[in-house]
Amino acid sequence: MSRNPKRRGSGVIVLLIILILVMIAATGGIIWLCIDMVNTTPSQTTPTVSHVIELPVETTAPAPTQTQPPETTQPEPEPERVIATATISAQGDLLMHKPVFETCRQSDGSYDFESIFRYVKEYTASYDYALANLETTFGGDNYPYQGNPTFNCPDSLVDAVVGAGYDMLLTANNHCSDTTTSGIKRTLEQVRGAGLETLGTQLNDEEKKYSVVDINGIRIGMLCYTYASGVTGDGRPSLNGLTPVSEVGLVNYFMENNLDKFYAEVKQHLANMEADGAEATIVYLHWGIEYQMQENSTQRTIAQKLCDLGVDVIVGGHPHVVEPVDLLESTVDPDHKTVIIYSLGNAVSNQRTGISTLFPTGYTEDGALFTVTFEKYSDGSVYLAGTDVLPTWVNMSTVNGTKEYNILPLDIDREEEWQTLYNLTDALLNSAKKSYERTMGIVGDGLTECQSYLEQAKADREAYYYDLAYYPEKYAAPETEAVTEPIAAETMDAAA
Repeated sequence: MSRNPKRRGSGVIVLLIILILVMIAATGGIIWLCIDMVNTTPSQTTPTVSHVIELPVETTAPAPTQTQPPETTQPEPEPERVIATATISAQGDLLMHKPVFETCRQSDGSYDFESIFRYVKEYTASYDYALANLETTFGGDNYPYQGNPTFNCPDSLVDAVVGAGYDMLLTANNHCSDTTTSGIKRTLEQVRGAGLETLGTQLNDEEKKYSVVDINGIRIGMLCYTYASGVTGDGRPSLNGLTPVSEVGLVNYFMENNLDKFYAEVKQHLANMEADGAEATIVYLHWGIEYQMQENSTQRTIAQKLCDLGVDVIVGGHPHVVEPVDLLESTVDPDHKTVIIYSLGNAVSNQRTGISTLFPTGYTEDGALFTVTFEKYSDGSVYLAGTDVLPTWVNMSTVNGTKEYNILPLDIDREEEWQTLYNLTDALLNSAKKSYERTMGIVGDGLTECQSYLEQAKADREAYYYDLAYYPEKYAAPETEAVTEPIAAETMDAAA
């Protein structure tokens, strides 16, 4: 019996349809299970051990401190400026004749010399440093108190000098050995014991022959010499024709017939002072011819040599009259100049008109209070910046029945006050005016020249400092092109 093919195909189709439906149902079940799992909340399981984990807490860091940024611009330049000044005054001879110190004797036999300096101490005490020439000795009671020819004065003079504001006494002069070698030493002991410095004589040969004095931060080297009338073979001087000093090295002296030795000594002293820190120098000289109102050729020769050695200021004494002021120029360094006064005249004495035919004109009554001013700049440089002369006159008058010798400062700016200030009669006032005219007639021209030069030098100096601060290119060294050395012929041959 044969099979029907159409009937067999229908069965297969039914079977496939059933299989598809089963697959669709299975797929739907799977989809439902997935949706149910998503929507079901999971059960919470509590752990048996608690683990606490601390998470780092974010904190806000403090704001950093604001630091001022460095200046990007340089500070303004500043010219060098004056940081210190020192004014030094020098006065002439304290020539203590017996009539002078006898007016200072008190009723109890003691001596008080204050009256001599009563009027001038306003000025001497005002300067940064003041000195005078001690033209006498303090030889003590072993020698008579007297004046010329061998001077010896009561010790209390030094107390009045201190009270008048002086700082130093020059002790090298032709009368410093009038009470022999012991008088030289005792004089130093009395002066130094009162708190004053000395210059020109020493207690022994080991002491320095110069001083370097600090005045307001400016170190001034000072040196004092006197002429001698003779010298022994071992170098002990004879002063004023007296017996030579018995020890070597007590007195700074020079001999006019052997100036080369003097110059060599000064040169060495200048070097030593510089090594000790001296920033400027002054040399005090006891020289010249008495009662001559003009310096002589020897003074000029010595002064020029000291200028050539670099000395800044020269101050002279001994003639007992005022001699000119001058401005010297070095012959070895045209940029260096020296201010000089050849003689200061007398500070006080009994050399008065009518006393002797040696001084009939009154010039021995006149003196000069000579000042120089140094300035120090912020770069350390020191310069001589000014100079001046205050004329003085020795007035002898009677006060309350007592004779007095007074040093009168003739400050022209106070001329209208002279008569009242100094208790002058009309005649004495006229004498004071004549004294002023005599002194200014001698020093006036040279003083004006020195002052004009110093003023211009200061103006030039400060202009230089200004330009150096603001326009340094003015002083910059010019650039030089590199110079190529020619190649030697031998080198060229070798290279070839």
